[in-house]
This record gives sequence, C-alpha cells and structure tokens, in this order.
Amino acid sequence: MNAFVYHEDYNKYDLAPGHPLIGDKPRRTLRFLKEKNLLDDYFDVFTPMKAGIKDLLRVHAESYVDHIIELSRKGGFLSSDTPAPKGIYEIASLAAGGSILGGCKLFEGYECSVNPLGGFHHASRDHSSGFCFFNDIAITIEYLREKHNVKRFAVIDLDVHHGNGTQDIYASDPTVLNISFHQDGRTLYPGTGSLDMIGEGEGKGYTVNLPLPPGTVSADYMHAFDEIIPPLILQFKPEIIIYQSGVDTHHSDPLAGLKLIYQTYYHLARRIKNLSDETCRRLLVLLGGGYSTEASVICYYNIICGLLDLDVFIKEEEILSDYEYEIYKNPYGSEIETLIQGLKGLLKPYWKL
Repeated sequence: MNAFVYHEDYNKYDLAPGHPLIGDKPRRTLRFLKEKNLLDDYFDVFTPMKAGIKDLLRVHAESYVDHIIELSRKGGFLSSDTPAPKGIYEIASLAAGGSILGGCKLFEGYECSVNPLGGFHHASRDHSSGFCFFNDIAITIEYLREKHNVKRFAVIDLDVHHGNGTQDIYASDPTVLNISFHQDGRTLYPGTGSLDMIGEGEGKGYTVNLPLPPGTVSADYMHAFDEIIPPLILQFKPEIIIYQSGVDTHHSDPLAGLKLIYQTYYHLARRIKNLSDETCRRLLVLLGGGYSTEASVICYYNIICGLLDLDVFIKEEEILSDYEYEIYKNPYGSEIETLIQGLKGLLKPYWKL
C-alpha cells in the first residue's frame, strides 16, 4: 500500500493575489485523483502536523527561523519574489511536517509516500527565495537520520529550477546523493546548478547537476535521465529516495522554457519507482513546482499513474491540436549529448558511467 499526506490547510500556501504560486493546487490534485478512483483504491490518507521548532533547527539557523516567525506575524517579503503573508510560518511548517510524516510512513510498511505540498528546495540554512520558506527535503532527511538511523539518502530533483538550497546544505555531505536536472541557470532563476558543480570536500561526486537548454523536449530529457540517474542510484544504494517531482518542466508552464509533454511524467515516475524497488523500497514523492494549474494537476495525475504502474495516464495528443505538435521537434539533441558526456567525464573519478 501507499501513503498520501494531506491537510486542507495546505491550500493556504498562497502568497498573494496574482502570484504564480496558486494556493488551491493540493485540493484540486486531491479532487482529480478521487475522480479518477486512484486515491481511495491505492492510498491510505494521513493528516500531518506542523514540523516543530526542533525539526526546523536541524537544518535552519535559529535567526532565520525567528525571521520567518516575525514575517508571519506582521506580513512582508522574504525576498523580492516571495511575499510572506501573515500566518505563513504555520503553513510552511505544516508542509515540512507533511514531508516528515511521508518519510516516516516508509518505515511503517509503506513503500511509497506522496506529499502534494513539498519540495521547497530553494531554502538554504539561513536564507531563501523562490517561493520557499523551509527546506522540507533537508528537514525530512535530518529527521530520518536521527529517528531512523538512515545513512544514505538519494534526492532526485526534476523541478525546472535548480535546487540551490538543497545543494548549499549538502554539497560536502557524501551521505546525500543530490541529483538535479533543471533548465540552465544562465537562462532561469536561481542562476545556479552548473555542470561542473559536483560537490565539495568529502562530498565531491555526490552533487550532480545537468543544466538543460530552453526548448529541451521529452525525448532528449528521457535519454539524459536514462544515461545518468539509474547508474548512480544503483551504485549508491540509497536507503530512501526523495523524488522532487516539479512539473514546471511542462511546455505550458509560464515561468520556464523546457518542453516536456504529459506522458513524460508517467515514464519518469515509473523509472524512479523501479529504482526504489531495486534498491530500498522507500520512495518519498514531493509534488513540487508547477505554475499552470490545469497542466500541473494532469502532470501530477500522470506521476501517480507511473508510481502505481497504471496505464491510464493522459497523453498530450489527447489534448493538443496537430498545430501544437511543434513541441515534439528536437533542436538540441547534439548539445544535450555533449552535456551528458561532459557530466559523465566529471563524475568518472567517482562513479562507473
């Protein structure tokens, strides 16, 4: 069986009128899964509690947590792109608590857990932006490290934006294999995640970045995934995999420029679930970014279908007209192959690729 973590207050993670982060996306995702008969048949649903101060301080500086609490009390801005509405501390803590609960369920007999409000990968120890307040990925890692004595974590971050906060936290930590596929930081926020950033000190080789050019299509993306991610995961042998499954890589997303299609998310989720089955049978899925709400809900549905190995996913051609098949064109195949081979060369001292 699988676990799904949900709280109605998730939908209060709404930063401002007109802001691209839409607050009711968790509710709409839940409703769509229920309409498709996926939730009740395949998941046990659990209600999270807020992450406590102790949980937050395993990752974040006390001064930073105090700053979020003060912003939450008064309202204001965490950064130029991230409004901090009153009460955001409670909702951000609840999101982190959801990821903690999802992680814990993997040590209670569940092989897969899903948190629809998670993956806030831009939050570093003492600063953040990019719509993120607390790094629930790192908070969950440190909670499981302490409470369940987990020694090897793999993060597969497929959000279109580079997970700079997670990288900052774990760049020198060889117990966390942190893999990020993202749009090239020279063309998109946060401007980090270059190919040659492979970690620091003892963590050299355990940070893996593949920055992709705008316009990258599904065929190239899947080829890059197959060339890089399975060999690393199978060699690392994680005790848990955390899948940041941001869907702002979809071609309709207004904030970015990759060109993935709906069925890609099914195939990515299926591959990652298979990797979990081959290594640890513990997969925490955080439904990360996605700023075209209608498209995001379909992508999340396809991810769930992939996790469950159900061939009922929605295909792009069921929705788009022939005219829009421009997204299938492949302008960057040779450039992406060069990136793949360059990354393999950088990682060769540490991995067999």
